[in-house]
Amino acid sequence: MTRTSDGVGAYGERRAVEYLVHEAGMQVLDRNWRCTDGEIDIVARDGSALVFVEVKTRRDLSFGPPEESVVAEKRRRLRRLATQWLAQTSIHPREIRFDVVSVLRPRRGPAVVEHLRAAF
Repeated sequence: MTRTSDGVGAYGERRAVEYLVHEAGMQVLDRNWRCTDGEIDIVARDGSALVFVEVKTRRDLSFGPPEESVVAEKRRRLRRLATQWLAQTSIHPREIRFDVVSVLRPRRGPAVVEHLRAAF
């Protein structure tokens, strides 16, 4: 990944957190949690649900909307990572959900944030 894409991704994650907290009313519990198998962008609480959030950011739609990049292998990996995250905490949620936050950051104009609940 290049510095430019690192910056775009970091921007997208900041916008996603702002959206989830201020517009969706969620509580962020963890960000950029890493282990040897990968990374979870955001772990949040939405009422009684524990939500694992994948954030995808793009500058334009030439490769399709950002959320389309969350392919089957990525979904499987996130489920495994969620199991590992849960094993390291004392949290026992009644509901677990996997969401995707899509951030389109055009070169001009405001970013467009889309929250796909229970995306997989």
